Amino acid sequence: MPLQQFVPRAKRLGRAVLIRTAVLATAASALVGLQHQQATELDRAEPVAVTSNQIAVPAAPMGWASWNTFAAKIDYNVIKAQVDAFVAAGLPEAGYKYINLDEGWWQGTRDSQGNITIDESEWPGGMKAIADYIHSKGLKAGIYTDAGKDGCGYYFPTGRPAAPGSGSEGHYEQDMLQFSQWGFDYVKVDWCGGDVEGLDAKSTYQAISDAAAKASATTGRPLTLSICNWGKQNPWNWGAGMAALWRTNTDIIFHGNSPSWDSMLANFDANVHPSAQHTGYYNDPDMLMVGLDGFTAAQNRSHMNLWAVSGAPLLAGNNLATMSTQTRDILTNPEVIAVDQDPRGLQGVKVAEDTTGLQVYSKVLSGTGKRAVVLLNRTGSAQNMTVRWSDLGLTSASATVRNLWTRSNVGSFGTSYTVSVPARDSVMLTVTGGTEAASSTYEAEAAGNTKGGSAANAACANCSGGTKVGNVGNGAANTLRFNNVTAGATGTKVVDIAYTNGSNAARTAVLQVNGQQATTVSFPPTGSWTTPGTVSVEVSLAKGSSNTLTFSNSSAWTPDFDAIEVRPLPGANGAQVVGQQSNRCLDINNNTITNGTDAQLWDCSGAENQSWNNTSRKELVVYGNKCLDAWNRGTTNGTRVVIWDCHGGTNQQWNVNADGTITNVNAGLCLDANGAGTANGTKLVLWTCNGGSNQKWTLS
Repeated sequence: MPLQQFVPRAKRLGRAVLIRTAVLATAASALVGLQHQQATELDRAEPVAVTSNQIAVPAAPMGWASWNTFAAKIDYNVIKAQVDAFVAAGLPEAGYKYINLDEGWWQGTRDSQGNITIDESEWPGGMKAIADYIHSKGLKAGIYTDAGKDGCGYYFPTGRPAAPGSGSEGHYEQDMLQFSQWGFDYVKVDWCGGDVEGLDAKSTYQAISDAAAKASATTGRPLTLSICNWGKQNPWNWGAGMAALWRTNTDIIFHGNSPSWDSMLANFDANVHPSAQHTGYYNDPDMLMVGLDGFTAAQNRSHMNLWAVSGAPLLAGNNLATMSTQTRDILTNPEVIAVDQDPRGLQGVKVAEDTTGLQVYSKVLSGTGKRAVVLLNRTGSAQNMTVRWSDLGLTSASATVRNLWTRSNVGSFGTSYTVSVPARDSVMLTVTGGTEAASSTYEAEAAGNTKGGSAANAACANCSGGTKVGNVGNGAANTLRFNNVTAGATGTKVVDIAYTNGSNAARTAVLQVNGQQATTVSFPPTGSWTTPGTVSVEVSLAKGSSNTLTFSNSSAWTPDFDAIEVRPLPGANGAQVVGQQSNRCLDINNNTITNGTDAQLWDCSGAENQSWNNTSRKELVVYGNKCLDAWNRGTTNGTRVVIWDCHGGTNQQWNVNADGTITNVNAGLCLDANGAGTANGTKLVLWTCNGGSNQKWTLS
C-alpha cells in the first residue's frame, strides 16, 4: 500500500525530497513496489494558503416522485403522462431531472431464478420500456424497493392488494443489477420490512450500497442510492459515503392525509445534522408537498425556502398534468433553486431566535461573503424580524440584500436587515458582498514533523484575513491530523479543505473531529495534480485550542492535502456543560433527536449533541430546536432529564447559578449526575440541591 499518499505535499522541491527520503527510511517495507506515479506525489507544487478554487460537489437530487399523488396506483400510462407534463412545464430547464417510480410498480413475484417478474399488462415492454421512455426525454429514471423481505405494500396496502415478497432482502445484488440493466439511475430503498424484522440499518444499507456499487461497475451506469429508513437508527451518523441521501424523519404526508404546515415544520426540524451533510451527501427531509391540494401559495413558497436553505433534495410530488402556473413558477424559481443547488453543498443552520418562534436560518454559499437567509415566523401574527451580519460570520461591512421571491435587490446595509414577516410564513434573502469574519489556516505537515517559529505564525497573505498556524501532523502515514485547532466558542464552524486530486474520480477520506462520530468526506477531481481545490464541511468544535481534525483512509487512493481554513459561524455557537466531578459533558447519546431521549455524561468533544445554547428564555437548547426538559414536569428526586421540542414550559427553564449549580425553574431541583456517577453514560436527573460536586457545572 502506498502509505505516503496521505502525507501532505511538500512546500518546495528540495524539502519534498527530504521528506520523501525520511518516509522511505521509516516505512520502507510498506512502500516496496510503488509505482513511479505514486512515489513522486510529494514532488508536486503547493500553494501557500487555502485556495479560493471551490470545487463543485454533486448537488442534491431534483426531480419528481409518484408517491404523494398516486400512492401505489401507478403503471406505464400514469408515469408516461407525468413525464410528458414534466417536460412541458419546463422542469428540466429548471434543473429537475429524475422521474422516480415509488411503491406499486411491483407486486412481489419472482421467477424460478429469483428474478423480479413484471405484469406487462401494466408495464408493456417491462420496466426497461418506461426507463427508456424517461431517457428519451433527456431525464433520469428512479425505482423503488424495500430492505426487508416484505415491502411497504404488504404492511400498508394503498390501492393495491397486500404484496408479500415485495422487498429485496436476500436479493440485494440480483435486484440492484436488474434495476441497472433495465436502465434505472436511482433507487430508493424503504424500511417497512427492515423495521418489522428488526434489521440493523447500518449493516443492511451497507450491503445494499455495496450491491449498488457492484451493479454500477458491471453495467457502467451509476446507480444513486436513496436510504429511506425514516431517521431510525440515526442514519446521519453513517449515511455519508454509503448513499447520496438518507431520510431523517417519517413521511411528510401519510396516505389519505392532507398536507399540513405542522408536518412540513416537523420534517424540517428533524433535518438538523449539518456535520453529516457535505461533499455530495445529503440529509433528506422527504418529498415536497408543493402544489398538493390544501397548501396555499405562501405555504408552498415557505416549503421551498426551508428545503432550499437546508440544501435538501427537491423531489416534487404533485400531479404535474394538472399543475397550476403558480405552482410551476414556485417550483422553478431559479434563485431559490440556486441556493438549494449551491456548489458548496452545505446545510443551513439556525443562527438566531431572539423571540420564541422567530427563527433565522443561514446557509453558507460558495464564494466569499455570500449567505442565504430564511426568516421563519412560526407565530400567529406578523412580526418584524432581523438578520444580523455578525450571526452569519460576516463583519459589519456593507452587504447587499436580495429578496428571492420578488427577485429584486432590497438595498445595501451595514450591520443588519429588518423586514416584516407574515404569520406562519417566511422570507428568503441572500446577503452578498459582506466581509468574512477572521479565520485561521492550519497547514498540513508530514507525519511527525512540526512546523513552528515566527514564520509559521505570520499573517497569511492569501488567507482572507486568516492566520496561518503551525501544526503537528502526527500518526500513521495514511493518517493526517490537524492538531491544536482553535475555536473561540463551542459550536458549528465551516472548514475549507485544500487538496489536489488529479485522478478522474472522486477520492474519499474519513474525517473525525475530536472524539466525535466520524464521517466520510468526498474529494472530487481538481483537474490535475498541480491544480489545488477546496471542498467544505461543517464541524462542531469545542471552545479552546485542543481540537483535532483527523483524516484517514486505508485505501491507497486518497486525496493530496494542503491545509484547512476554519471559519466561525457565530450564530450557531453554544457551550459545553461540563460536570465538576466527572469532567465530562452534558450529552445526548449517539446524536439522537428523539423526544424523551435521556441526557447523560460523556467525554467532552464539542459535538453537536454537546453544544447547548443558554437562551434569554432560560432554555438550554441542543440541535437548535430541542430543549433540556424535566420529564413530565416532574418535581421529585430522580426525575429524568431528557430532550423535548421546545415549548416554553417552566420544566424547560433552567437557572444557571453563580455557585455552579443548574436548577430547574419548575421543580426547584438541581441538575444532578445520578448516583454521583462519573462514567460515560451516567444519566442526569433532578435532585435536591446538596452542594455536591456532581451537581456543579461549568458552561464553556
